[in-house]
Amino acid sequence: MLKRSESGKTPGYAGRPAPPPEPESSPAQAGPLDRFDIAILRELQADARLSNAELAARIGLSAAPTWRRVRRLEASGVITGYRVEIDRRRIGLGVLAFVRMDADRHNAAATHELERVIRELPEVVACHYISGSGTFELQVLATDLDAFSRFAREVLLKLPHVKDLHTSFSLGEVKAGGAWPLGHLER
Repeated sequence: MLKRSESGKTPGYAGRPAPPPEPESSPAQAGPLDRFDIAILRELQADARLSNAELAARIGLSAAPTWRRVRRLEASGVITGYRVEIDRRRIGLGVLAFVRMDADRHNAAATHELERVIRELPEVVACHYISGSGTFELQVLATDLDAFSRFAREVLLKLPHVKDLHTSFSLGEVKAGGAWPLGHLER
């Protein structure tokens, strides 16, 4: 349930997408992050549903400068969006698989085509281009082992330029959905 202010409007950041970053945005273009920016990032990672007033109180600034700082962090691409965390098991996604995918060709066109197709698969919740053996490391969610097996055979193995798959399954999560570490910004 969204928090509401006394006026009945939903303040804060949840549900409001951040503006898209500029094509050349990077943390360096955001300018140096000071202690207030870092505090904003820390607080919003802990609870993105904070109203601007609550956020301002927690970081020790008034509401207007806090709002401007959040907008600047969004516009520069440091803040890329706001999300809700869902317990995958409670919605019937009992299998988390780590799939190392080997591509049969390593040229730019083949790699870009495979990347494009992977981005369109909702079962793939994360994908990284990796070093070492393999081309991509995917995190795939499925309801059960039979559903994962079907997805691997009927979808993943039929993707363009896929040579082989190597799969490991999560036997239990030790840590997931953690906030990004920010200690290096405070030095």
